[in-house]
Amino acid sequence: MRITRAVITAAGRDQRALPLQRIIDRGGTTRSVLAIIIDEALSSGIDEVCIVVSPGDTAAYAAAAPEHASRLRFIEQPAPRGYGHAVACARDFVGDEPFLHLVGDHLHVSDDARSCAQQLVELAVHEHCAVSAVQASREHLLPYYGVIGGRRIAGRRDRYLVEEVIEKPTPTEAEGRLAVPGLRAGHYLCFFGMHVLTPAVMHILEAMVADAPDDARIQLSPALSRLAAQERLLALEVIGARYDVGVRYGLLNAQLALALGGPDRAEVLAMLVELLAQRR
Repeated sequence: MRITRAVITAAGRDQRALPLQRIIDRGGTTRSVLAIIIDEALSSGIDEVCIVVSPGDTAAYAAAAPEHASRLRFIEQPAPRGYGHAVACARDFVGDEPFLHLVGDHLHVSDDARSCAQQLVELAVHEHCAVSAVQASREHLLPYYGVIGGRRIAGRRDRYLVEEVIEKPTPTEAEGRLAVPGLRAGHYLCFFGMHVLTPAVMHILEAMVADAPDDARIQLSPALSRLAAQERLLALEVIGARYDVGVRYGLLNAQLALALGGPDRAEVLAMLVELLAQRR
């Protein structure tokens, strides 16, 4: 199993402008969010990246990551029919091969020598199956993420066999169907914003699109739940953290995380201490 292609979805109604925002990366260089996400994909050994965008956005996205131009391909999602439909638009790009998938509104900071994407890809290759990255998250974050239910794999504290996936569950749903033994009370395994997916998920998505009305929105979480029922789907607690730039203060939070993980850490900490002192 070799994974050489990645798909980044960036066509959501409320997501389109987020990857184009500029931020200072861990090395201290000002770049677009998109360019940093592409870096994350390439760090895992990916050769080509497909970005799914809204009609008319290709030029803006190409201009946001010119350093990666030779590796990029753009596909337009013709209508805003949901996250799962956006992934399905990349069907011809990935063909019948497994692929890495990242969302366009999350940045990741690894606490390991390997990037978050590299950790995920290495496990998928080793286990020869689909793997979703997850992060144990408090109950109040349930409205923002897909959430998995399953069981921890014996002898491994960071790996789980996925049995069910629900998109943005209510606390009642999560407590009744998605509680994972071994997690702290009030915590659930929420998606991390990256997956390694097998070709089977594309077949599932295509069937969902074919069966739905033309204006129906197709989500990825139901497709992953079906995938877990027909083949092995693992979840990995990645050594690192995700930062959703689409939530309130999300870009600020991501910027602080990147800065504190880079060579400017001492300077940024000094600035924060000075700011707090001034606000007292």
